[in-house]
Amino acid sequence: MFLTITTTGTPERPATDLGYLLHKHPDKAQAFSTSYGTAHVLYPEAETGRCTAALLLEVDAVALVRRGKGKGRGGAPDAALAQYVNDRPYAASSLLAVALSSVFSSAMKGVCNARPELPGQARPLRVEVPALPARGGPDLVRKLFEPLGWTVTAAPVPLDTQFPDWGDSRYVSLVLESDALTLAEALRHLYVLLPVLDDAKHYWVAPDEVDKLLRVGEGWLPAHPEQRLITSRYLSRRWSLTRQATERLELVRLAETDDSEVEEIDNAVEAETETEEKPTPLAVQRREAIVTALRQSGSARVLDLGCGQGQLVQTLLKDPAFTEIVGVDVSMRALTIASRRLKLDRMGERQASRVQLFQGSLAYTDARLKGYDAAVLSEVIEHLDLPRLPALEYAVFGSARPRTVLVTTPNVEYNVRWESLPAGHVRHGDHRFEWTRAEFRAWAEAVAERHGYGVGFVAVGPDDPEVGPPTQMAVFTMTSPKEAKAA
Repeated sequence: MFLTITTTGTPERPATDLGYLLHKHPDKAQAFSTSYGTAHVLYPEAETGRCTAALLLEVDAVALVRRGKGKGRGGAPDAALAQYVNDRPYAASSLLAVALSSVFSSAMKGVCNARPELPGQARPLRVEVPALPARGGPDLVRKLFEPLGWTVTAAPVPLDTQFPDWGDSRYVSLVLESDALTLAEALRHLYVLLPVLDDAKHYWVAPDEVDKLLRVGEGWLPAHPEQRLITSRYLSRRWSLTRQATERLELVRLAETDDSEVEEIDNAVEAETETEEKPTPLAVQRREAIVTALRQSGSARVLDLGCGQGQLVQTLLKDPAFTEIVGVDVSMRALTIASRRLKLDRMGERQASRVQLFQGSLAYTDARLKGYDAAVLSEVIEHLDLPRLPALEYAVFGSARPRTVLVTTPNVEYNVRWESLPAGHVRHGDHRFEWTRAEFRAWAEAVAERHGYGVGFVAVGPDDPEVGPPTQMAVFTMTSPKEAKAA
């Protein structure tokens, strides 16, 4: 992977000052060892009027497999193939961000002992990244960099220039230009936003990443319009860390607005809120309702169908009554995040023997799903187009046939109680439908009748007397084998 930084100058302020700022002499090509390969720094051009520094990261694919997430039981679910075929050696990612901070650490801190006046000077900068994964496309690239003072050119890279009909890939060729930023600011922007756009990290995101994010984001992240997205992606969507970072960034913003110290604002907030009782999030209430229903059914071997990022699997693992828990999802990225959340690579053998994650589509029958006590479809059915529901119904109730099936879905009637939800909108952009209580009941009763199950309904969350609960849950229980066979 490759990145260049170019600046222009005059005889009074030569462009070759870039060598002082980066602490790398323009006349030398230097190599630095990193955990995942070798970083090379060289200068394709170094003149008074124009100077370019290039960082080339030569990734060691073997080291990436041995030291990365592809190793062992806790590796990424797609590691069997991805550890051999992936874009890591070529596309800018957290690997390049770490190399930046390692090779240009003094420049990123704004330190130059030889010329201490240079780091604080804004200068013309042009940064080029030929291959940058952009999950969100060129529009997101502009939303992230333009508020920081960059002029952004993000040209989509075609899948194949010989076959233009195939369209564009998820990569862009990025050019950033600015006359108003220091080199240290530019490096800090790149360090945070390269892995954010890639939406992945090659290392485990520990709690100290929050401190690192706030340190590198000082001066620009608290007021960034995409702060929440940046924070969430940088911290690999770890909810607890994201919340912690967001709260601390808000304190920084309030302190800057009030022209006071963070400690003063922090103390004031604690004094006001320490006695307040925080409401339990609906997602937590939903998981609690599911666990209660599973315990009441006496289930020990449980399928979490459409497990997403593994929150329910994590909850079930805490209860020894559930001896086998299987998370299934069609998304490899979701399963990768679930693997990180569960810390499978750090589990003891006994705990690890209780859980497994694998990819699967609920639109098709799958022999691996047979023989379990219970299956959970939590906030899953509303993500399918209505014509595909019969396929899911048969795959779960007709083929897999667990004794108990739990299905949760939003109650669209409750949407009027969400102040932030515009009228007529569903709760999530990917929801293909949201049902009323009557519609959900009719669907569930018809499914139960067709496949030999009885069904009951449970309210999840506050049960409003007018519009019902925010989440509705159906509890399917298989009837006697004779009745089931007849059905």
